[in-house]
Amino acid sequence: MQWHAGGLRIGPMAQPVSDAWQAMSMQHDARIAQITGQPFGSAYTQGLLNDRSAILDSAPPITAMLAADELGGRGLDMLLQLQKAHYVDGLHIASETVLVSLAGQLGLPGERFRKTLRQLSGPMVQRHMQASRGLMEKLGAPGYPSFVVEAGGQFKRLTTGAYLGRPTEFAERLKTLTSTASIRPGQGAPARVAASH
Repeated sequence: MQWHAGGLRIGPMAQPVSDAWQAMSMQHDARIAQITGQPFGSAYTQGLLNDRSAILDSAPPITAMLAADELGGRGLDMLLQLQKAHYVDGLHIASETVLVSLAGQLGLPGERFRKTLRQLSGPMVQRHMQASRGLMEKLGAPGYPSFVVEAGGQFKRLTTGAYLGRPTEFAERLKTLTSTASIRPGQGAPARVAASH
């Protein structure tokens, strides 16, 4: 599994939580919870969404995922930590202090993580997001999240809408696509799944 982060809220789109964002989030989150069973904690619904000092910025959490990958191949584990921290615990995941704490929960060394986080910030994370957006455009990925299965040098987009709230069936579909994908002679690489967010 290879992840690619495009950065939904970066640059001028990185803004504090507003009344409009709160209203839109509550509407979408209720729908997501109903379809998927995804929990949204009161620290998020009653806390973070009312906190006008909270900055919605995709770059710091993406940088944290890159740092977690660099220090231990734990980028996707960091994504899970980030989602829980934001949507359940209502934490400011654009905060370096919060990101270092989450890294510690993954067993990553705090000061090394902080140093790596700072090294990857700015131009390096910007290059990652630009490359991800270029890949999404090339593959015709419609938005976030998008999943693409690569096998034998060929790419196949995987529509996820039908699998919302049905993770076991989604996993089975992935297994089918990756195990039955034909790999041409001389292209013995295993099938890979790319996800963008």
